[in-house]
Amino acid sequence: MALVIALNRGRILKQCLALLAKVGIEPVEDMDASRKLIFQTRSQGHKLVIMRGSDVPTYVEYGAADVGITGKDTLLESASSSGYYERLDLKIGRCRIMTAVPKGTASVAASVAGPLRVATKFVKVSRDYFERQGLQVSIIRLAGTMEIAPSMDLADCIVDLVDTGDTLKANGLEPRETIAEITSRLIVNRASMKTKFDEVEDFVEALRSVVNSS
Repeated sequence: MALVIALNRGRILKQCLALLAKVGIEPVEDMDASRKLIFQTRSQGHKLVIMRGSDVPTYVEYGAADVGITGKDTLLESASSSGYYERLDLKIGRCRIMTAVPKGTASVAASVAGPLRVATKFVKVSRDYFERQGLQVSIIRLAGTMEIAPSMDLADCIVDLVDTGDTLKANGLEPRETIAEITSRLIVNRASMKTKFDEVEDFVEALRSVVNSS
């Protein structure tokens, strides 16, 4: 039986496609030249479905996709993981979820009278982290442009993905605490593990072999 594979359309898509190509799964057409979101493949009838990374767990959880690839940051922020298993660390898309503060700040928490204002799209991750630190916080949800929140007096600090840190530096911020190390993960629908066990296991083990050899 063929698998439906949900892929994050973001920055790691090319790396995901390169991994899939090594296990013999390639789209029949050039994705860059198409506006389609569902692609047939040359191997065993598998389908590739391109979507926002935050939607991948939902499609897999509800069985619209058998397997999916998305960042660990998305999984940490996901409301539920009851419908899927996290099976494999693909070791691509490496970055960190970190706190960041204005340059030269010794301690934001010590300098703020009330709750610490935190701008982020990682609401659950941030709230859990600061609760473990024993800090009272006010979470300000943003979809992007976190880096300018402190300079616009919207927030005291931010929580965001950090790769090189260049964007933080350009906007007068510096990274501080690492909350989580992030890589892309393979998740599998729980029902598909039963109904398509052999196909899923073959796929997982083929990817595992590629990852371990790289």
